[in-house]
Amino acid sequence: MARVTVEDCLRQVPNRFMLVHAGAKRVRQMREGAQYLVHSPKNEDIVIALREIAARKVRIEHAEPEALHKE
Repeated sequence: MARVTVEDCLRQVPNRFMLVHAGAKRVRQMREGAQYLVHSPKNEDIVIALREIAARKVRIEHAEPEALHKE
């Protein structure tokens, strides 16, 4: 993958908000010592995190929002 785009990542994640959240979480993991899951020399952590998401190397769990109940 020569260039990662938001559209590449959105094929794996349902919306942009979740993409930002997942990317930020993965960057924190890498900065705390987690191994890189894709080879991407000379790139910043956020670019590597997005490449991992686009390549389906990271599992992103998402819960459906709970329904609001009025009583």
